[in-house]
Amino acid sequence: MTTGHETAAAPPAKEGGAAPARPPAGRSDDERRRARLSRRWQRDMRWSPYAFVSPFFLLFLAFGLFPLIYTGWASLHQVELTAPTDMNWVGFKNYTRIFDDDFFWNAAKNTLTIGIISTVPQLLMAMGLAHILNYKLRASTFYRVAMLAPYATSIAAASLVFVLLFGRDYGMINWMLNQVGIDNIDWQNDKWASQIAVSSIVIWRWTGYNALIYLAAMQAIPQDLYESAALDGASRWKQFLHVTLPALRPTILFTVVVSTIGASQLFGEPLLFGKGPSGGAQHQFQTLGLYLYEQGWVNQHLGRASAIAWTMFLILIVIGIVNYVISRRLRASS
Repeated sequence: MTTGHETAAAPPAKEGGAAPARPPAGRSDDERRRARLSRRWQRDMRWSPYAFVSPFFLLFLAFGLFPLIYTGWASLHQVELTAPTDMNWVGFKNYTRIFDDDFFWNAAKNTLTIGIISTVPQLLMAMGLAHILNYKLRASTFYRVAMLAPYATSIAAASLVFVLLFGRDYGMINWMLNQVGIDNIDWQNDKWASQIAVSSIVIWRWTGYNALIYLAAMQAIPQDLYESAALDGASRWKQFLHVTLPALRPTILFTVVVSTIGASQLFGEPLLFGKGPSGGAQHQFQTLGLYLYEQGWVNQHLGRASAIAWTMFLILIVIGIVNYVISRRLRASS
């Protein structure tokens, strides 16, 4: 006799009473492979950026941070270049000694005057050239490449050419001055003349570079501002004063700071112009970079040279702080 509910027939069991078969093994292997690839992808996305930037940090540690720390430690010792491992602790004596050294203050004043003589005309000329190139000119690409050519020229080659130009007896500059009735100038031995000659090398080399920076900033200014100023009757000069210059304030501040830092580290031009680290017979154009080189590699006073290097580093920090304060005030005023 049967009931009203029929039970479903159980599936036939295999011989020997074995359990039901598991899913195919290939599927689980595929899942494990996918999970392994997913973990590898996550690790790659997490750590590969650090691997890409690690060469920079390794080079910075080897050639930037380690020399900085070592020179800071050496500046507190009396150590000679011939025996860099023999250090005698002297504390801040090297710093007090260089501050009492007349040659240090002479080099600091020369660095300041050469920096002013080279930076101010350089940036003014760069601004004027950029303003001219901002208008549509034929062969504008050629002019831009030509302005960048001095920057790509070797410092040694440029300095040697300027040494010939500023020669006392047979230089072209003195020959041109003789044509207008001016006697020969001893460019290498006179204080102000030598500083002007060194500054001219810096001006020639960096004017085009700064002009291209100004040109890029000018081309980012909206043309609507110039059109509105033209409709109001403003001339090109007034457009430059009231539209271009206010828009270029951050760029001008950047170039002033970078040029100031470069002037404080001036080394190659005065070294090759004077054919030695003394900066002339009377040290009339010896900069802080030349003074550091003379103390460390000529006089072999490594501890004193390290103190000079750290003093220059602190000066650059002060320049950076002044730049930060001025830029914040400019942003707040705008």
